[in-house]
Amino acid sequence: MQLSGILFRKSSIGVEISPQGAAFVLMGGSVASPCLERVAFRPFAPGVMRPSLREMNILDPQAFSDRLTEAHALLLHKGTRLSVTLPDTVGRVLLMDVEGRFKNRSEALDIIRWKLKKNMPFDVSDTHLDYQQLQVRENNDMALLVTLVSRSVISQYEDLMVAAGFAPARIDLNIFNLYRVFESRLALQEECALISFYNGVLSIMIVKEGIPDFLRIKELGDTPVSDNRVYREITNSLLAYRERFPEHAPHKVFCVAAPNVAREFCDLVGEASENDALLLEAKASVKPSGIAPADQTALFPYTAAIGAALRNL
Repeated sequence: MQLSGILFRKSSIGVEISPQGAAFVLMGGSVASPCLERVAFRPFAPGVMRPSLREMNILDPQAFSDRLTEAHALLLHKGTRLSVTLPDTVGRVLLMDVEGRFKNRSEALDIIRWKLKKNMPFDVSDTHLDYQQLQVRENNDMALLVTLVSRSVISQYEDLMVAAGFAPARIDLNIFNLYRVFESRLALQEECALISFYNGVLSIMIVKEGIPDFLRIKELGDTPVSDNRVYREITNSLLAYRERFPEHAPHKVFCVAAPNVAREFCDLVGEASENDALLLEAKASVKPSGIAPADQTALFPYTAAIGAALRNL
């Protein structure tokens, strides 16, 4: 008998929280060969959840908890440890350069907060702040990736999940989890752009040698892909990148968008970037089990949740 594969097979639960509802995925396998075992979704009634930088995001805590519990039950899995992904508009993600070196992490956080306090639309001293050192530039400045979320906002999510019986082990934003789903392919590129139109948010990430070189996130709500605002936001962002790094140019441009607008979005991105825009699909990044959806239309609403689950494989 071969029991070890059954007893010690690792699985991971990812969940995306959005105004539309709670999207759960159960993943198995490994990061190199992920297997999508099950998915589950429970919708929120209008007004249950509203993304905000400063205000409480969950307006109906009981309904929120009930829908999470119902969706989790549909996974038929006892695990309660969750990797959570939230709308990008819940926090702020930015790249910044800092002179000199930090003595320790505490000093780093103090310096970052001091540099940001006049540029953020909320009290930086009352935020959960995290950073990652990306590289040391030729002028010895440190390039950092910084994420900020209001402590009261993130605490509400954590407290409600814990009260519902879950253990939110990791919480981050959609932009990182969308990238993670396609990381194995993007990592092959020396320099590339990932442009996503996901749940009403346009995000642009340009990566050079595996390191983010440019980030821009814009909430567009119900704006259709065909609206000139979408084209203008992409064009202006790419222009800002070229002006800052005139010697750089993404060799490849990749897109993520809902299946019903994917072709139109890729054409728009191709025109704005003057490159062929290649569509990335979750169905090519995971292997579905016999009971998990395999077509892109059914998989797309779980893309960010898949990225979140990959963190714990």
